[in-house]
Amino acid sequence: MSKDEHLVEAREKAAEANKGNTHSSKNNRLVTDTLKRVLIQNDGLRIRAIIEAFVTKAEDGDMTAIKEIFDRMEGKALVTQEITTPDGSLFPLGFTVNFVRPEPTTED
Repeated sequence: MSKDEHLVEAREKAAEANKGNTHSSKNNRLVTDTLKRVLIQNDGLRIRAIIEAFVTKAEDGDMTAIKEIFDRMEGKALVTQEITTPDGSLFPLGFTVNFVRPEPTTED
């Protein structure tokens, strides 16, 4: 299957999954577009005031504001997790876990 065929199939699946979704992208775009218009009017004075207040909170030591600023500027830090075996080597990726029912035992 080609890349274009995969894309068409993915779009069809997404459209099926979103049927009846009242929080669809069209509704989300309406809110986002309205918010953008309000924030950038008057040469962006409102958004500048919000950002100035946010930076001031970060300067005052607000860790949430500091983290958000760095996440916006540098991108969020990637979280990785390594699983090691008892001998300290990395656990191989792509493993499968099978659960097996124990055999019944006969007691004399």
